[in-house]
Amino acid sequence: MNNHYDFIFAGGGCAGLSLAYAMSQTEFRDRAMLIIDPVVKAYNDHTWCYWSREPSPFDALAYRTWDRIAFIAAGFEREFDLAPYRYRMVRGLDFYRHTREALTALPNVDFLRGEVERVVDAAGPEKQRAEVLVNALTFTGDWVFDSRYRATEYRPLTRRYHYLTQHFLGWEIETAAPVFDPATPRMFDFRTPQRGAMRFVYVLPYDARRGLVEYTLFSKDLLPLAEYEAALRAYIADVLGAREYRILEEERDLIPMTEHPAERRAGQRVLNIGTRGGRVKASTGYAFLRIQRDAAAIIRSLRARGHPFDLPAPPRRYRTFDAILLDILQYHGDLGQTAFTAMFRNNPLDRLFRFLDEEGDVYENLRLMASVPSWPFIRAWIHLHTRRLR
Repeated sequence: MNNHYDFIFAGGGCAGLSLAYAMSQTEFRDRAMLIIDPVVKAYNDHTWCYWSREPSPFDALAYRTWDRIAFIAAGFEREFDLAPYRYRMVRGLDFYRHTREALTALPNVDFLRGEVERVVDAAGPEKQRAEVLVNALTFTGDWVFDSRYRATEYRPLTRRYHYLTQHFLGWEIETAAPVFDPATPRMFDFRTPQRGAMRFVYVLPYDARRGLVEYTLFSKDLLPLAEYEAALRAYIADVLGAREYRILEEERDLIPMTEHPAERRAGQRVLNIGTRGGRVKASTGYAFLRIQRDAAAIIRSLRARGHPFDLPAPPRRYRTFDAILLDILQYHGDLGQTAFTAMFRNNPLDRLFRFLDEEGDVYENLRLMASVPSWPFIRAWIHLHTRRLR
């Protein structure tokens, strides 16, 4: 193992492995790389889903792919044909195996198991490098990509912004009788009590008797584990109609939802990526495809500029849209169902996806915003600007 590398990845999760793998498919494949993570991820700890109409790097790893989705709420239920998009699911275990196997095959890539204690720009004659301290050893890199993130450390930093979470408990279940429609995931199913917060069930069907069922909330406060479990049992029994089933796997997570601008450049030689770099979409929690696009942008910057910092930023209006929705979810969480129902009811799906992907033009963004009940959004906009003036 070397002491110096061209690229060091502080974190070997989705963001770190995605970027290292993307580099391995380019002219940077011969550069010396070090990937540091506290654990060897040899288990299925995440399920990532994304919609796309263009090919993306990990489409071949998709455990399931769907051409339709369902949206279900009080007074509105519809199945949407996704074309030209498709909705894909990638299991964490498959992703880790694929990327690690590809990277391990390269003689210039090292993996190190350990807890990164510090990432700083080097001083003195080594100032064109960054230093990473791990396991009481110091490594230097021309560039360091820092994706370290602990959900337990996520907390409000200022009253200027909102700090909600998407928190959920998911069970992969196998039922005695067929209860799933294998062709149609349920992106939102609001047939669960709201109780002052936006709550829904997310269903990914694998076949007629097996699927992932997640009880999900967008809110500030977490629940005791027993409440997630009770909500899942109620949905499986009362909505799916499954009386006999067994739990095959469990997934529980906490995803930050905030419009607080993320710090990208953390030093002269350090770039934050992944959740640490603000790649989670503030109003939905989706991140997987955003991470892949960010990896491609970093590589373009390295090619064109010789550094990784020349990265595109979405129009500022999207942060405002996110902040307005987060304000509604934080102070009037029961209206979250109303807002999302209006967006799905009153807009073609491609317009909605472009909005969520931060790709739409101003005109179609305004058309989408005009399709939702105006007063909650006006009130949220006023509250947003009032609290920032304070």
